[in-house]
Amino acid sequence: MSHDEFPTDDPAVVTCGLPYANGDLHIGHLRTYVGGDVFSRALETIGQETAFVSGSDMHGTPIVVQAEQEGVDPEEFALDWHEQYRETFPKFAVDFDNYGHTHDETNTELTLEIVEKLEEEGYVYEKEIKVAWDPENDQPLPDRYVEGTCPYCGEQARGDECDEGCGRHLEPGEIEDPVSTITGNPAEYRDRTHKFFRVSELSDYLTEFLDRLGGTSNAQNQPREWIESGLQDWCISRDLDWGIDYPGEEDLVLYVWVDAPIEYVASTKQYTERVGKEEYDWEEPWKGDGEIVHIIGRDIIQHHTIFWPAMLRVADYNEPRAVMASGFMTLNGQGFSTSRNRAVWAREYLDEGFHEDLLRYYLATNGGFQQDVDFSWEKFQERVNGELVGTVGNFLYRSMLFAYRNYEGTPDADVSDEVRERIEDAVDEFRGALNDYSPRKASEAAIDLSRFGNEYIQRNEPWKLVDESPDEAEQVIRDCVQIAKAVAVLMEPFTPGKAQRLWEQLGESGSVGDATVEATLEAPPETFDEPDELFDQIEDDRVEDLNEKLESRVEEATESDERVDEESENEMSDEDSADADFEPLADDRISFDEFKSVDMRVGHIEDAEGIEGADDLVRLEVDVGPETRQIVAGLKQLHDVDDLPGTDVVVLVNLEAAELFGVESNGMVLAAGEQADLLTTHEDAEPGTKIR
Repeated sequence: MSHDEFPTDDPAVVTCGLPYANGDLHIGHLRTYVGGDVFSRALETIGQETAFVSGSDMHGTPIVVQAEQEGVDPEEFALDWHEQYRETFPKFAVDFDNYGHTHDETNTELTLEIVEKLEEEGYVYEKEIKVAWDPENDQPLPDRYVEGTCPYCGEQARGDECDEGCGRHLEPGEIEDPVSTITGNPAEYRDRTHKFFRVSELSDYLTEFLDRLGGTSNAQNQPREWIESGLQDWCISRDLDWGIDYPGEEDLVLYVWVDAPIEYVASTKQYTERVGKEEYDWEEPWKGDGEIVHIIGRDIIQHHTIFWPAMLRVADYNEPRAVMASGFMTLNGQGFSTSRNRAVWAREYLDEGFHEDLLRYYLATNGGFQQDVDFSWEKFQERVNGELVGTVGNFLYRSMLFAYRNYEGTPDADVSDEVRERIEDAVDEFRGALNDYSPRKASEAAIDLSRFGNEYIQRNEPWKLVDESPDEAEQVIRDCVQIAKAVAVLMEPFTPGKAQRLWEQLGESGSVGDATVEATLEAPPETFDEPDELFDQIEDDRVEDLNEKLESRVEEATESDERVDEESENEMSDEDSADADFEPLADDRISFDEFKSVDMRVGHIEDAEGIEGADDLVRLEVDVGPETRQIVAGLKQLHDVDDLPGTDVVVLVNLEAAELFGVESNGMVLAAGEQADLLTTHEDAEPGTKIR
C-alpha cells in the first residue's frame, strides 16, 4: 500500500460498510453506498484500477431476535433481506463488482484462518467475565438482548454500544443496571469464560497507523481519543447459536464484528474467482502493494480504525490506506425513525418515478462527506432545479441543440486555447478532489465547467455570429460541444444514467463509464441527432404532495405507537419508558439552595472558529457581562460556524474549567436535544444577565 496520489500503478479496492440484513433500506442508508459507488467510479475515471465490493452482514443478535419474532430460521430471515439488497442497489446504479454475505463459505473460511492466526501469534486469551443473564428464562443475554446505562456517560445504552450517548463500543459486562429485553425484568451478571483479542498491545501501532491514515478527519481523530484513554482488550466471542462457530468451541460463536469486515476480503476474493487473476488479483490490495479505501457511516469508525486494522496487522494483511466516514442524515431536521415511519424509503423514492441519478447527486454532493446532511423534499427540489436543470441541463441542451440545428453535430473547428485550458483545469480539480477524499469537490469540477459553458456561450452569442462571422460561430460551438463531452465524463460517477444518455446524444459509442479523463479533450463525433433535455424541473405541487404523504405516514405511525403505549401504560417499567421520545424525568431532586449555586448567564458570542483536529468542537469567545470567556462547544457538525457570532446564548459560568484538544474551556453553552438547539432569550437581555 502506498500514499501516492491516485491514480497509482497498483489496484485499489473500495468497500462500503455492510448493510445489516434485517430491514428495508431508506435514503439515509443509501448515503454511504452511493458515496462508495461514486468514489469507485471516479477513481476509474482518472485511470485507477478499482474493485468495488461489499456484502450483507448476516450474523448477530438483532437478526436472531427478529427471526424469532417472525417464527423463521435466522439464516432464512437474513438471506431474504440479502436478496432484497442485491436487487435494490442496482436500481440506484450502485454497481458492486461483487456483493456477497458474511455467512457464505468464502467468508467463513477466511474468518477461521484469521482467528487461528490471531491465536497462533499469542493475541487471543481466555478470561472469565460477567455476562448478563436472564434469570427467568435461564439463558445468557448477548449484546442486543440487554439494555441499561452506559458506564462512561450515563445515557441509555444497548449491550454492545452506547448508541444514545457517547457512541463507545461496550464490552460484555460493562453495561450498568442491565435489563433483559426478552422479559423486561432486571438481568443479573454471571461468570462465563470468553475469548479476548489483545488490542491493547497494539496501541503504538494503531497510533502510527492513524498518523498515516487518509480519508475524512473524523475517522482519524475520533479513535485517537479511545487510544489516549487506554485501549481495552476486545471480547471476540459470544453466547449465541447463530454465527460462525469459534474454532474448537461448541457453545461460542465469533462476535459479529470479527467476521463482518473480513467480508471485504472475501468479497474481493470472490470477484477474482469470477473474472480471473489476469483481470483483477485480490491479493494485490490485501497482501501486496494495492490500495484499500473503506467508506462507512460515522457510527462504526471505531470498528474500522481500531479493531479491524489490529486484526489485519496480526494476520499479515495490509492496513487501509483511507477511511471515509460520512456524517449522519436527518429528515426535515429530525432523525429517521423506522418505528414512526419517518423516512423516505428506497422503494418509495423509486415508486414516485424519480430518476435514480437525482438522488445520487443529492446524497453525494450535499455538503462535505463527513458533515451531517438534512434531507427534505424542498431541498431536493432546490438542488435538482438549481444545479442539474438550471446549470448543467441548461448548458447542454442549448449548446447541443444549436450545434445540431446549425451543423448537424460538431462543427469543423479546433478547440480554442481558452476552453482547452478550462477543461484541463476541471480535470485537475476533479483529480485533486479525489485525492482529498471529497466527492462534493469532485462534482463541483463538472458543475463549474457547465457554469463556465453557460457564461461562454452567453458571452460569445453564437446566434449572432452565424451570419456575421460564421467561422467564429463554428469555433464557439465546437468549444461548447467539447465542454459537453467533458461534462459527460466528469458527471458519470454522480449521474451515470444521465451521463450515458448525454454520451449517446453526442453520438459516442460504448459506455461513458469506460471513458477516462483523457477523453475530455478527444474530438466528439462529427454528427449527432437532435438532443432532448436531460433533466426535468420538479414542480412545487409535486413537493407539496410528497410532504403530505410523508406527514400522513408519520402521523398514522405515531397514533399507532400512542395506542400501544396507552394499552401497556400500567405494565411499563422505567426501563421500558426509555423507548419513548423523551427520557424519563429524574427521580433525584435537588434543593433550592443547590439550584441557587448554579450560575447561568446570558452570553453573546463574539467570535467562533473550529478547533483543528476536532470534528465537533468550536472555540467561542463569549461576552458574559463582567468578562469575555473562552468556551469550547460541540457545535461544528450541527451549526454553521460562521453564523455563530452575534448569537445570544445561555451559559453555565461556574462550571470547572476543562481542557479539550489543548484548548481551555471556561464555561458551558447550553443546548437542547441531539440537534444542539441553542438556548437563548425571548427579548434582548444584556450579556451577563443572570438566569433565574
